[in-house]
This record gives sequence, C-alpha cells and structure tokens, in this order.
Amino acid sequence: MADARNRAAAVRLDSEASNEPRGIDSRYAWLRLAAALTLSTIGGVGMWAVVVVLPRVQMDFGVARSDASLPYTLTMIGFGFGSIVLGRLSDRFGILVPLVIGTAALSLGFYAASYSSNIRLFTLAQGLLIGVGSSATFGPLLADASLWFKRRRGIAIAIIASGNYLAGTVWPPVVQHFIDSVGWRDTYFAIGIFCVLSMLPLAFVLKPHLAVNERTTSAVEWRSPHSFGLSPHALQVLLVIAGLACCVAMSMPQVHMVAYCGDLGYGPARGAQMLSLMLGFGIVSRLTMGWVCDRIGGLRTLRLGSALQGVALLLYLPFDGLFSLYVISALFGLFQGGIVPSYAIIVREFFSPKEAGTRVSVVLTATMFGMALGGWMSGALFDWTGSYKAAFVNGLLWNLLNLSIASWLLYRRKVWRTAPA
Repeated sequence: MADARNRAAAVRLDSEASNEPRGIDSRYAWLRLAAALTLSTIGGVGMWAVVVVLPRVQMDFGVARSDASLPYTLTMIGFGFGSIVLGRLSDRFGILVPLVIGTAALSLGFYAASYSSNIRLFTLAQGLLIGVGSSATFGPLLADASLWFKRRRGIAIAIIASGNYLAGTVWPPVVQHFIDSVGWRDTYFAIGIFCVLSMLPLAFVLKPHLAVNERTTSAVEWRSPHSFGLSPHALQVLLVIAGLACCVAMSMPQVHMVAYCGDLGYGPARGAQMLSLMLGFGIVSRLTMGWVCDRIGGLRTLRLGSALQGVALLLYLPFDGLFSLYVISALFGLFQGGIVPSYAIIVREFFSPKEAGTRVSVVLTATMFGMALGGWMSGALFDWTGSYKAAFVNGLLWNLLNLSIASWLLYRRKVWRTAPA
C-alpha cells in the first residue's frame, strides 16, 4: 500500500513538474540539454587532442611509445579524480561551479602544455589541468541532465554522453590539420584560448534552478541495490570494476589507432580519420542505445553493448588492411558507444537521486581509469612484443570480465526477485 502511494505521488509530481516552464521534461530541460551537449563537445578536446598529438610528442621529446602514452594515462587519471570532486560540488552547489572551475583548468592546461620543455612537464599539464578540466563536461553534466528528465532519461543521458564522441569526431581531424600547419605547440595554445571564450558563456546558461532538483529528489523513482540482494557499497564496487574493465578493452583502438596506422605504413592522418569515423558511429550508437535503454533498462543495455564490443575487438586480430580497418573501426564505434551511458542509467535506477552527482562520477571515474590503464598497457605491450596483437587480446580478456559482471547482475536480480519471501 505504501509503495502504491509513493508511486502515485511520484507520478503526480512528474505531471506537475512537466507542466512548468522550467520543470522536469519541459522545453527548458531540452534547452539545457542542448547547451550541455555543446559544452561536452568543446570540453572533450582535452581527451582527444592528446591522442592525435602522441606521435609528434614522442618524436619531439625522443621517448618510447609507452612513455609517450603516459600523458594520455595521466589525463584519464586526472579526468577520473576531477570527475569525483566536481561531481560532489555539483551535488552541493549546482552545475555552474564545477563548470567554471573546469573551464579555467582546461584553458590553463593547454597553455602550460604548449610551453612544456620535456615529457614530464607535458604529462603534468595534461593530467593535473587538462584532465581535471575536461571532467567537468562529462560526469557532472550527465548527473545534472538525469535530474531534469524522467520519461526520456535514457535518451537525454545518451545525448549528453554523445558530446564526448562528437568531440572525438570533430577534434582529431581539426587538431591534426593545425598540427601539420603550425605545429602542436601553437595548436595547443589556440585551443586553450578557444575553450575559455566559448565555454564560460555556455556555463552560465546552466545556472541551476533548485525547484526542479527538489521535485526530482522528492519523487520515489529508484529501486534499492537490495533488488540484487546486495548492499549499496557492493553494487557500487561491482559497477566500478565493470566500468574499469570495459574501458581497458575500449582504449586499445581509441588511444592507439593513430599510432597503429602509422606503424602499418598508412600514416597518422589515416589513423585520425579512422578515429573520427569510429567516434562518429559512436554517436549513432549512444543515441540508439539511449532509446533502447528507456525500454529495456541500463543493465540489459550494458550487457548488449559489452557483447557487441567484444565482437568488434575480435575482428581487429585477423584483419589489418586499410579498407578492413575503416570498416572495423566503424563497427567498433557502432557497437560500443552505448556502454558508458548505461552506467549512469544503472546508478539512477538503483541509487537515490540525491547522490547522483557523486555516484555517477565515481563509476565514470572507473571508466576513465580503465581508459588510462588500457592506453598505457597497450603501449607497454607494443614495446614488449613489437606488435599490437597482444594488446588486442588483452582488451578481449578485460571485455570478458565486464560482460561477466553484467550477466551475473542480471541473473542475480532475476533470482532475487523470484526468491520466496
């Protein structure tokens, strides 16, 4: 009886909020979504510029491939820790504060990196400033969007998450063009100026409105982790491990495609095109999976995406021709794009919305650590074996771990729901 009253209250609150000019699922919520998508696309340059510049940095500083991969690794670590800290700030003060902090850090980071005299200073600028700054435009924005939508939460989060891949589609060829034209240092300096001029005005569009957050958090719209027979801590840990594993697997093609094509003799420009193609299809995947997620839930979407990502990784092993790599890269983007947004949906399904900023950011931090670890591991395996074959096999094994966790949670929930009281 109490559950029925709670559900009725939630429906009534949603109905009232959706009819308000600035309520849940309102036109204003969609306007915020458009501004957030633009911010995510611009801020995503922090993740992708370092991927494109990797061969030039390696040559400029005269370091090994694994050492040249460390800036990306530290960028992802900074992205992860920054996401948690800025996510907590978002829960407490609203999204504006972390966005202003992130914009300042991102711009200063590109400026500092452009003047770095060695690989250590470049790596520190990437991790401590660029990585932290970029994090404001991913996890905190995803959590903020989840508070403004209910009926279309899956597609809304998918749209925001697509900003990261839209950045990966737009930025690599742009950055590569300017690196070839004016060099990587001037390119980095110009990116820093562009970020501060474009992101600060957009940040103020997202100034929070407390009434919406109060209505969202008052509605009973989430299920307890005890739905699995697990404590909240245990479920969080499993999601963290799953996020780490899937992104170790994901990182091999995304981080090393430019270098991989250079090693095969196709040139870094071809690799940048493949990366752009991969992430462009990733946008399609994220939007499609967002639609799917609204219908089958976050966990089933995670299992589906993980299985398909494993198939795409497997295809890289026997095929390395130019045309084959273009096709497989497109498939990889199409298959794996919906995985990371599904974690935000799972968190919103099984944890309180009052904890959205922190818990979503913790899980997404694990995915960033996975990208960081996987990017470094792939470079180290290349240095050890002289080939990327072992790196692809390593990715497949981590992907299997992710798929196993998703499948076990679905099985556990089914068993727990059918168990006698």
